[in-house]
Amino acid sequence: MPMPSPDRMMKQIQKMQQELAKMEEELATRTVEASSGGGAVKAVANGKQEIVSVTIDPTAVDPADVEILQDMVVAAVNDALGKARAMAEQEIARITGGLNLPGLLPGM
Repeated sequence: MPMPSPDRMMKQIQKMQQELAKMEEELATRTVEASSGGGAVKAVANGKQEIVSVTIDPTAVDPADVEILQDMVVAAVNDALGKARAMAEQEIARITGGLNLPGLLPGM
């Protein structure tokens, strides 16, 4: 099978870079939500893997047992970040055709 010409490869790489830049902009506007404690704590992350909100049901706030609330916040945040990362990886795979190109997402 003949090798693609360098010009063609360069054009494909440039197109992929443009698609990745567009995808990054789109991911910034998309969000995922995760919860813990039966929904007592909810965390929302965007596709840039940033936490955009945390909601805590007032009934989950027990001053005598703050550790449980802290654990629920950590669990919800980690789950939301995991979902955001998976969403971004899925979009990258769609654009790159499954090529493993390290460093495409910050923090990965």
